[in-house]
Amino acid sequence: MSRRLRAESKVAVKYSSPRRGYKDLNVKMTSPSPLLYDTYYHIYSRGVNGENIFVEERNYGLFLKLFEKHLSSVADLFAYCLLRNHFHLSVRIKPAEEILETRKTLRVSPANGHQSRRGNSTSQEEGQSRKPLGSKYVSDQFSNFFNAYAKTINKAYGRTGSLFQHPFGRVPITTDRQFWNVIAYIHQNPQKHGFVKDFRDWKYSSYGVILTGRPTVIKHNEVMKWFGTRDDYLTLHRQWVTDAQAKWFTGEDFD
Repeated sequence: MSRRLRAESKVAVKYSSPRRGYKDLNVKMTSPSPLLYDTYYHIYSRGVNGENIFVEERNYGLFLKLFEKHLSSVADLFAYCLLRNHFHLSVRIKPAEEILETRKTLRVSPANGHQSRRGNSTSQEEGQSRKPLGSKYVSDQFSNFFNAYAKTINKAYGRTGSLFQHPFGRVPITTDRQFWNVIAYIHQNPQKHGFVKDFRDWKYSSYGVILTGRPTVIKHNEVMKWFGTRDDYLTLHRQWVTDAQAKWFTGEDFD
């Protein structure tokens, strides 16, 4: 990791609490603040009116592919759990400078061969890539991701209108303890909701993916380094994340 989250403290807990922290900061989930650069989050959402957002098995893979397409340039993914009518993600929004550098690389890459036939367009695009991103840039990328998935599902299953509840939930993760707990909480979610008797059996979470270490959109090496060892990862997942612990990184009306 490029940096560690700050040590556990009463100040950190108060700031990150969705029940007290958002109230103290005068932030309402009906009009949440834009996602901040270089910040860790628990991101979650569910289907509008509790509707399923994953209809069949292929939808889970589509969701992850679209995440990689729309969000890998702005966010690192540490954990996910995709359930039938909702999902949970643990992410880090990248620093603005890192995002700008990625955009610059993409714009001037030789793989985009058409650029060499457009005169000075390459230099214009390089200049464009260095412009400030703005406070809503990352939030807009998440909206693009959700819209792309919703349009695909709507077309495939003959539905119309919104698929996800608005706005999507976001809670800052500000300490190491919260980081460990939110990842375990995300992975334990299928068992909590009764989809399986043992969360380790749920196919659509990153629990096993992180253990295998196979190349995916998940930053599994960073997750394992953060936990310490494979045994630490397994041990912390065997310890059930209680509601009292989860209240610091879950919203008031969603779990």
